Amino acid sequence: MKIVTNPFEMKNLSITYGKAGRTLSLVPTMGALHDGHVSLITTAREHCDIVVTSIFVNPIQFGPSEDFARYPRPFDKDCAAAEGAGCDVVFAPEAKDMYPAGYSTFVDVENITQYLCGANRPGHFKGVATVVLKLFNVVSPQVAVFGQKDAQQCLVIRRMVRDLNCSVGLVFAPTVREKDGLAMSSRNSYLSSDERGQAAFIYKGLCAAVSRYGAGERSAAALQGAIAGVLSGAALLSVEYIEIVDMDTVAPVPELGAPALAAIAVRTKQTKTRLIDNAVLGGAF
Repeated sequence: MKIVTNPFEMKNLSITYGKAGRTLSLVPTMGALHDGHVSLITTAREHCDIVVTSIFVNPIQFGPSEDFARYPRPFDKDCAAAEGAGCDVVFAPEAKDMYPAGYSTFVDVENITQYLCGANRPGHFKGVATVVLKLFNVVSPQVAVFGQKDAQQCLVIRRMVRDLNCSVGLVFAPTVREKDGLAMSSRNSYLSSDERGQAAFIYKGLCAAVSRYGAGERSAAALQGAIAGVLSGAALLSVEYIEIVDMDTVAPVPELGAPALAAIAVRTKQTKTRLIDNAVLGGAF
């Protein structure tokens, strides 16, 4: 497996692969790889000849009071995990190369970023869209693979690709979960033992909504109430939002006449860790 840190070297390597007739898939990550990331790399391997995994803790998607400084960065362990999953190239640029002095160009996907996480993390998706487009430009993948756990991120990137005519196919892979249902996340390592036990209520809440939907419930308020009722049993979780939203616009819907996204964000009370999860009601992602 190759490790590349310079964007120009990565771009030239991609050109070399292309001239040899080999296709590239990209798995963008911020490192701290877990089994969810491994599944994305495995999925990427199914689509293309060469798998590139980017490891870059993107500073511009963190707010001033968020966890950029303490975000886990176990680089050697990450490289071993990526290689074990079948990755061919790890692209790990430095911030100064991605955002050189005087950097002033950003991608702002409007409308769908005003809801859910976008409402509580101003500028977050501007940072996400910018770095993803830069990664597309450097790596030139035919396919990029993202995890459905970050549902709004997936929808934002899908809109950006559509609006900017990006020449990349998108694959959104299912969320990988712990045995108790908690969605795998690099931030799970922050949780105290008590918080970790109660974090399972997030998925239980989603399951309650899925069950109510399957029984014929179409009122968003009722489905939100089912989730809230479950989460009320987790004293260490503070709800940031429980929403039922349109799969295209991400706007809240009062009644479900088409597939919709049930989305949850909570913050734990001891370690102040932010956790998100979601489920599609009435369809697939």
